[in-house]
Parts: sequence; C-alpha cells; structure tokens
Amino acid sequence: MEYHLNLPPSDEEIKKLKVGDIIYVSGTIFTARDEAHHKMLSLDKIPFNPSEMGLFHCGPLMKKTSSGWQVVSAGPTTSSRMEIFEDRFIEKFGVNLIIGKGGMGVRTERALQKHIGIFTAYTGGAGALAADKVVEVPKVFWLDELGMPEAVWIFKVKEFGPLVVAIDSNGKSIYKK
Repeated sequence: MEYHLNLPPSDEEIKKLKVGDIIYVSGTIFTARDEAHHKMLSLDKIPFNPSEMGLFHCGPLMKKTSSGWQVVSAGPTTSSRMEIFEDRFIEKFGVNLIIGKGGMGVRTERALQKHIGIFTAYTGGAGALAADKVVEVPKVFWLDELGMPEAVWIFKVKEFGPLVVAIDSNGKSIYKK
C-alpha cells in the first residue's frame, strides 16, 4: 500500500502501516546522528519538541545563503550506529517515525512496539532527491559545537520519500526472515 502522511502521524495511522508499505511524509523532520543523539539524551531540556516531528538519521550537506540555509544533499546515514541510543531516545522524546538506512536492532524494534512507532528505509545515494523535498530549513541546533553533519537540522518537507516501512509497530521487520 502507499500512504501520504502529515507529521506527526497519529497512533492509528502508525498502527495501520505494515512492513513493505510505501509512505511519503509532509511536515517537519529533524536530523540526528550519533553525537546529536548523545547530546539530546544528556540534556534535561532541549529547544524543540521531537514528538511533533519525524527523526531522520542524516548528516546533510548544507549551504549558507543570504536568506538562511539550503540543503545540497540529505542522504540517510547508517541507522544501526544509533541502536545503542534509539530505545531510550524513543522513550524520552516520543518519536514515532524514524527515517534511515540499513536497519535497526532488537532494542529499537521493541521500543517501536512499546511506544507505537515505525522505522522507515530511505534509499542510500539519493541525497539530492531528499534535498529537493526540503522546502524550508527553519532552525539548526548545536552547529558550532557539533559541526555540520552532526548538528540537528530542522527541515520542513513536502512529500518526502519514498520511504519503505522496514519495521512496523507490530515488530515485523524486513531485516528478518
């Protein structure tokens, strides 16, 4: 099945999605790689609400312009690196839609079941396609501290995808037989 979702998706929308479904999302997503996960988990308070957004495992290539920031490329990074954080991240921040590549482990699968979420796969090497779906970059956090790929970038996206539901909220995974 193919779905077009506005972010954040409701629990009911998440529950109807099954492994292999194709989705396109519109709304707000944020990027977070290893260092951003570590930073956010170490803080008592952060300057945005991740539960209202999708999480994108991405270290984008950005260009500073006179009016702000432009995304040059925004391909997914290898998600398995975030496995050591992701279950705690899902629980602490209420994220219910993750975009990445290469799969996640059993800790993330269990957290997605418990907290009603999904992991979606985006094609590696398609960073220019992803960049074309970003309509605005309203904020960036911890750029000076973490650097461009590890900073948390807030992206407004329209019809971002195609994303393949790789782990659904029932614990089914395309990475298992």
